[in-house]
Amino acid sequence: MHPIIMALAALAALGSTAAPEAPAALPGWMAGAWQQEGAAGADGAWADEYWTPPRGGTMIGAARIGRGETLSIFEHSRIVRKADGTLSFFAQPRGAPAAEFPMTAQDATMIEFSNPAHDYPQRIRYWREGDHLKARISLIDGSRPVEWDYAPMRGD
Repeated sequence: MHPIIMALAALAALGSTAAPEAPAALPGWMAGAWQQEGAAGADGAWADEYWTPPRGGTMIGAARIGRGETLSIFEHSRIVRKADGTLSFFAQPRGAPAAEFPMTAQDATMIEFSNPAHDYPQRIRYWREGDHLKARISLIDGSRPVEWDYAPMRGD
C-alpha cells in the first residue's frame, strides 16, 4: 500500500474514535433576582424567582408566589451538572422531596427539562427575551401551561 494512503487510513481510523462530549453548560443567563407583578393577571398578585450564578457545577434557585402580603407557594430548586456531564433540574415545592427533571433541550438563551413520569409539571422551560426571564411549566404535550414573565427585580 502506498505510504500516503496508509497515513490517510490511519488518520481516518483515529478520526472515527468519538471525542467525549463537552459537559452541558449551566444557564448562567438565568442568574439574578427576578419579579413579576400582577402574576396570572390578578391584582396584587406577584411572583419572585432568584438564581445564583453557576459555581461548583450547580445553580441554586428559590421562588415564591403570592398576593398582597400572603405567600401562596414557595419552592427551592437547583440545576446540577451530574457526574456524566448532563444537567438536571431538581424542584422542591413547599419543601417536598426533590423531583428530578433531566435536561432535554438547550441553546444559548433557552433550557428545558422534562420528566414524563411526574404528575405536574412534566416540562419546565426557561428562556430569555431581552432583559426578561421567562418560564413555563406544562404537561409533556404542552397542555396545562402556566407562564411567568420576570423582569429584573427593582431595588426599592
